[in-house]
Parts: sequence; C-alpha cells; structure tokens
Amino acid sequence: MRFLRHAFTGLFLLAVTAALLVWAASMVREAASARMNDGGSRRPAQERVFAVNVVSAVAGPETPVLRAFGQVQSRRTLEIRASASGSLIEVAPNFVEGGLVVKGDVLARIDPAQAQAALDRADADLRDAEFEVRDADRALLLAQDDLTSTEGQLQLYERALQRQRDLQTRGIGSVSTVEAAELSAAQARASMLSSRQALANAEARVDQAATALDRARIARKEAQRDLDDTVIRAGFDGALSAVNVVEGGLVSVNEALATLLDPDDLEVSFRVSTEQFARLLDENGRLRIAPAKVVLDVAGGDLVRDAELSRASAAVAEGQSGRQLFARVLDPHGLKAGDFVQVELDEPVLTAAIRLPATALDAAQTVLVLGDEGRLEVVQVALLRRQKDDVLVRADGLAGRMVVAERSPLLGAGIKVRPIGQEAPADDMVELTEERRAALLAFVEGNTRMPAAAKDRIKAELQQPKVSAETVARLESRMGS
Repeated sequence: MRFLRHAFTGLFLLAVTAALLVWAASMVREAASARMNDGGSRRPAQERVFAVNVVSAVAGPETPVLRAFGQVQSRRTLEIRASASGSLIEVAPNFVEGGLVVKGDVLARIDPAQAQAALDRADADLRDAEFEVRDADRALLLAQDDLTSTEGQLQLYERALQRQRDLQTRGIGSVSTVEAAELSAAQARASMLSSRQALANAEARVDQAATALDRARIARKEAQRDLDDTVIRAGFDGALSAVNVVEGGLVSVNEALATLLDPDDLEVSFRVSTEQFARLLDENGRLRIAPAKVVLDVAGGDLVRDAELSRASAAVAEGQSGRQLFARVLDPHGLKAGDFVQVELDEPVLTAAIRLPATALDAAQTVLVLGDEGRLEVVQVALLRRQKDDVLVRADGLAGRMVVAERSPLLGAGIKVRPIGQEAPADDMVELTEERRAALLAFVEGNTRMPAAAKDRIKAELQQPKVSAETVARLESRMGS
C-alpha cells in the first residue's frame, strides 16, 4: 500500500508540473502576440523629406549653339591622271603620299618615243604643206600671167579681124582673108577660156594648199600636245594624296595616279535637319554667312579653329534627308582633309529664355519647382533648344523660382523637399507649433550620436520664436528616415 501511495503522489506531482509548464507557455505566447500586435506604443510615422538639388530659373537672352558633325575636305582638289600611255621613265622624289609640290613641278615622265616620232612626222607633213602652198602661189601667178597674155593676143586678133572687114567693105579685101582672121580670133578666145580655167584651177589649188597647211598645223599641235602630255606636272601648290605610281610601271590613258589637294584651303561638309536649316536663314530666305567653330577631338584636348558658314548644297541627294552645308575653315592649321570634326554655329538670339540642366526636364516637358512650405509643384514649359547637358525653356511665371535640377521617380507634386545647392535667404525662418517644437526637442534630446555642444546649440535655436527653415528640414528628414 505504501508503494502505491508513493506512486500516485509522484504521478500527481508530475501532472501538476506539466500543467504549470503548459500554462506558462500559453501566457508567454499571448504576451508576445499582444506585444507584436500592439501599435499604440510605437512612435507615429513622420513625413519623409527629400534633399534635392535646385537651381534658380533666370530668364534672359540666350544664344543657342547648333552642333553638327562633318568631314573636312579641300576646296581645291585635282585628280592627276595619265594623258598618255606608256612606261614611267622618271618619277619625282616628292611624288609620294603627302609630298608637297609647287605649281608647274614635274612629277613624272612617260616614255616619249612614240609621241616624239608622231611630232616628227607632223613636222614633215607641215613642211610638205608649206611647200605645196608656195608651189600653188607660183602656179597662180603663172596662170594670171598666161591669162593676161591670152587677153592681149585676143585683142590683136580682134583688131586684125576688124581691119579685114573694113577692107572687104571697101572692096579691097577678100572673103578668105576675113574668114582666116575670124578663125584666128575664135582660136584666141578659146585660148583665153583655157587660161581662165587654168587660173581658176590655180586659185583652187591655192585654197586646197592653205587648207592642207591648216590641217598640218593642227596635226603638229596635237602631236606637240601628246608629247607634252608625257610630262606630268602639278596644277597648283598643294599636297599629294592617294599616290599610285612606280618608276618603270606601265600606265594607260586616263589612269588615276594621285590626287592633289590644297591643304591651306579647307572646308567642312556637314548635314543638318530641315528645321535647323530654316533657323539659319535670314529674312530674305537666304543662308546667313555666320561665324562657326570647328572642333577636332584629339588626345589631351580639343583642337578648335575658326570657320565661316559659306554655302548650302543646291539639291538633296537621293536617299538623304535634311540639308548639306559647307563651312570654310579660316585657320586650317592642324586640320587635314578627311578629319571628322564637330561644327558649332551660333543661332539667332532667343529672348526670355531660361537655361536649365537637361535632367530637370521630363518627357512631358514639365519641371518641378519649390512651392509653399518646401513642397514641389509641377510647371509646364516649352522646350526651345537642347544644348549638350542643358535645355533652353520658356514658361510663364517660372523666372525667379527654384527648379529641381535632377528629377527622380520619388519626386512629384506635393512632395516635401529640402533644397540644397542654393543658399537659403536670411529671412527664411518659420514659426513652430508647440507640438512640432516638442517633437523636435525630443528627437534632439534622444539622439545619442549628436555631440553635447551641438545638442545645446540646436535646443537653444529651437526655443526661439522663429527657427531656420533649413534646420527644421534637416531635423525632420532625420526623424523620418
């Protein structure tokens, strides 16, 4: 019996212990759940204040700069081609890539043997033609003299015929004598006709000889020109490019040997949109002769040269758009034909324009400005120009206001911000309510990371009737973080 009593007592105590443990676990679980669900003791959420960079919107005259990219080219370019065929027997030392030449310099010589032989034949033909002209002139003089002699004989025969007729009329002469005189006169007239025909032939021969002489002279000039074409000379002072010659090589007629450029007379060819081109026209619809800058990007800095807008292309090339313009480089020092450069042109001045960072404008062409109590407002603007990292805009009532320099998805209308990047005005002070003042003092007092001297200074400032808006914004931003 004693054993059973001890056993039941142990079981009872074990059951009581287990029940106490279950009850304690339940109480702990309920306390934890109540603690987690109890929000009354948490500090009320504070409005978050964002720090933003702001710039002042200043309206005034602005000169937009049109920027385009183009390629430098020479205003004077000459393709050096072979005017004769043959082998190159001589090449000048400066007839190389980049060689500098002077107008009239001999660059190369083509074998002149055939051209010289053709010139010699032309000289012989010319001498034959000149001899033929002299012989025709002599023949003409003889024909003229023969005609004069024949005319004299005809006059004599006609006077003799007249005498025989007179004698016959007086009964002295005979009929046979008159007939003989008439026959002689007829023969003289026939001789005169033959002399006239000979004179006409002589005159025609003179004309033919003159024509043959002209042809011989023309042929001689062509032969001389062909001989001269065997010598290749520089057309003007410049530099050689794309040289493709070798001494002893064979060249054909019209084969390209090199390109001669004028390195001191350069221009830039670039393309702009039709809208940009319209802004470069004057009131008469003509292209303005405007100053420009040519910028070449080189290692260590940009090479900038003065230029002048000179002309526009007459037509739009097939498959192209916009307008092609040309700017003459006034100082080509350091530039070469083929350089890829940037051209900067000053457009007409825009009045009442505001320059802002490009990051201040969104796709809807709106900006954020500071309103009352440091809250943001949305202002619609008109985009005038884009200038690298800036934009030129225009809007009513925007001048003089603070604009957010960098847009963010977190910023929008009504968001409270703390401006940075601009000094706050001296009179930017606010009056605090008692609740707001107490919350700020409690935050300062409970901040364990703030030095004691800073705490005393800020608490003394918060006790004043008006407190700096910058101080309040800085404390409230930390409270809401």
